Amino acid sequence: MSSGLLSRQPSISNGQYPKSNISTLIIETRAYARAGLMGNPSDGFFGKTISISVRNFGASVTLYESPELQIEPQTQDTNQFRSVYDLRDAVSTLGYHGGVPLIKASIKTFVDYCDQAGIRLANRNFSVRYNTSIPRQVGLSGSSAIIVAVFRALMDFYKVDIPLPILPNLVLGSEMDELGITAGLQDRVIQCYEGCVYMDFDRAIMEQQGHGNYEPLEPRLLPKLYIAYDTDLGKQSGRIHNDVRARWLKGDEKVIETLAEIADVARQGREAIQNGQTAMVHELVNRNFDLRTQIYTISDRNMALIGAARACGASASFTGSGGSIIGVYEDDAMLNQLFVQLRKLNARVIKPFVS
Repeated sequence: MSSGLLSRQPSISNGQYPKSNISTLIIETRAYARAGLMGNPSDGFFGKTISISVRNFGASVTLYESPELQIEPQTQDTNQFRSVYDLRDAVSTLGYHGGVPLIKASIKTFVDYCDQAGIRLANRNFSVRYNTSIPRQVGLSGSSAIIVAVFRALMDFYKVDIPLPILPNLVLGSEMDELGITAGLQDRVIQCYEGCVYMDFDRAIMEQQGHGNYEPLEPRLLPKLYIAYDTDLGKQSGRIHNDVRARWLKGDEKVIETLAEIADVARQGREAIQNGQTAMVHELVNRNFDLRTQIYTISDRNMALIGAARACGASASFTGSGGSIIGVYEDDAMLNQLFVQLRKLNARVIKPFVS
């Protein structure tokens, strides 16, 4: 995990210095974007997934001691807009609330955890601010990255050690319990562990130990991967799961069987990655998405992204709930074709930095 400590007087967003006569300890932490490679979205249904951290983009948090607890809003938290169209675009991209509610929810969940664990927190206050380069609303988990970074900063500031397998549960609880955001554990696990991780969320395992089995995989074993994300204004995530979850809870056989098949894609993918079977990984990525279409409604725009990538010869599936895709490509010539063809759909292509 990424963090750093400095001892100096920091300037805050309005150009002033903290009101303190002593040198201020600065804690800086970071969490990265993530992409689901296989098994998505079975993590929310006791399934299995493989995910990678995408270090091309990240959320950073800066925290330092101050007389009062203060959350410093960033540009995306503003309530001032140039026009009604500017407001519309900001809401479409960032949602209604920006990052401040994420920080509040993180702090509350952290304090609740410490209370329940019998951990007495020192009587200290802090100021905290965040920054993020993760494209919003395109399935790269920008919100949970902010929360992970906040938890890392709080753990450092208060010298609290939260077991790594438990930390994703707290991050998820900050979103679901405090903010009502529909989400699964997959994103939070990979952002806490980083690298490439195979996750088994079997119901019996979850009930027995309170978390899944998380197995890091060697990133160097991964085939050549690309990610493409829609640069047009996105939608707020967390809404697409609602209908499928309701059907799953009602015992819909089609939904249950399809999600089990999607989970098995991740199981097979783990073996394929470990055995260097690039062609099998390619096939499984495609199968993951094709199974998804059997129970989810996919927008025309998202289908266009998938179709354009596959027309180049690459495999393609969602990294999350839509807006960005991931797949295996063969060589630089195919990668260049992906750049050209997906640019026509206003999508940006990157090679994810995983290690």
